[in-house]
Amino acid sequence: MPKAPKEIVKQFWQTMNTNDFEVVGLLLADDYTLEWPQSREIVRGRDNFIRVNQNYPASGTWRFTVYSSVAEGAEVVSDVGVADGVVNARAITFATVEGGLSVKQVEF
Repeated sequence: MPKAPKEIVKQFWQTMNTNDFEVVGLLLADDYTLEWPQSREIVRGRDNFIRVNQNYPASGTWRFTVYSSVAEGAEVVSDVGVADGVVNARAITFATVEGGLSVKQVEF
């Protein structure tokens, strides 16, 4: 039985905590997109997601804390704490999951 979209997103955040972004990429569709509306940036494709995360400047290991998540059908919204030892931020992420993989995320 395939995992529910909420479980896929939960696994995504757990795997992000490993900081092994190639493994995280296994949870993404080939044509995955990540949108950051505030900066108007769009990351297109699994490989670009991996590269962005491997090269993003950080003061330490990234840690992700899921405060809550809500799902309806293929859509999952997560409220997540993001920290690297210096940066402490909060992100609201809207994810779309299809066929057991994340196909799109919009992150605020």
